[in-house]
Amino acid sequence: MALERWFRRKRPTRSDDNSPAGLWLKCDECNAQIYRKDLEKNLYLCTECGHHYKMPADARVAMLADAGSFERWSGTIKGADPLAFEDTEPYVKRLERAAERQKRPDAILTGAASLQGEPVALAVMDFFFAGGSMGSVVGEEIARAAERAAREGRSLVTVAASGGARMQEGALSLMQMAKTTVALEALSRAKLPFISVLTDPTTGGVTASFATLGDIIVSEPQALICFAGPRVIQQTIKQDLPEGFQRAEFLLQKGMLDDVVTRPNLKARLALYLSLLRGTLTPTATAAVGGEPGGAAV
Repeated sequence: MALERWFRRKRPTRSDDNSPAGLWLKCDECNAQIYRKDLEKNLYLCTECGHHYKMPADARVAMLADAGSFERWSGTIKGADPLAFEDTEPYVKRLERAAERQKRPDAILTGAASLQGEPVALAVMDFFFAGGSMGSVVGEEIARAAERAAREGRSLVTVAASGGARMQEGALSLMQMAKTTVALEALSRAKLPFISVLTDPTTGGVTASFATLGDIIVSEPQALICFAGPRVIQQTIKQDLPEGFQRAEFLLQKGMLDDVVTRPNLKARLALYLSLLRGTLTPTATAAVGGEPGGAAV
């Protein structure tokens, strides 16, 4: 026991002068102190209460795709600055900094993969790149992924995490709502499934376009899902909003969502829904996945 306590003391703490910043964080939900590496190993869930933190796009792909199956499609398109937008700094500088930090040209990662053996196209938004905002590159990559999935006979799974349209591109960013919506028609004509996964937050033009057009719409627990935020709505209508307004569980009750699934169960649940929609369901898959509290019964 004494040896175990010694090793615990050797773990870096926030007060260590020589420890890098950000090794520890306080849970937004339960205030527990979480070692960041433990959080990463635990699918970015609080190790005490299970609170769902925002997940990097690469980690999300690694969680959903079968090992070694992901083939990247995105990354060849770079954003432009058609409006020569500048506020506190030029828009192009913001893009360059975000691209350098996230190691990708924009807020989207797409590619082909298998998900428990089901052939899929994955389109995962990166909230850490300009708040996951949807500009011309994001819209084009999602549209290309949907159309290529239709050509290759793959289902489409999107994972939304976005603050909405990218204001620096003006009306061009709003046009991506129509572009992504139209591109989904290719999947519909090919009778291929489209499952949309909503994470915290999914807002603005992303909510108002492809993210809420899935054959099945799934969310992670407590995700904020809306077009305009609750504070804006409350100030507009001058009324108190119901408890949990615009959170995933509230929207499930109101019929906007089909399921709310915790992150550790998400891959198996998506595989089950894909096999149901594609007619490849096996008794083994049915027995392996059950309902969750607050979610839809399977």
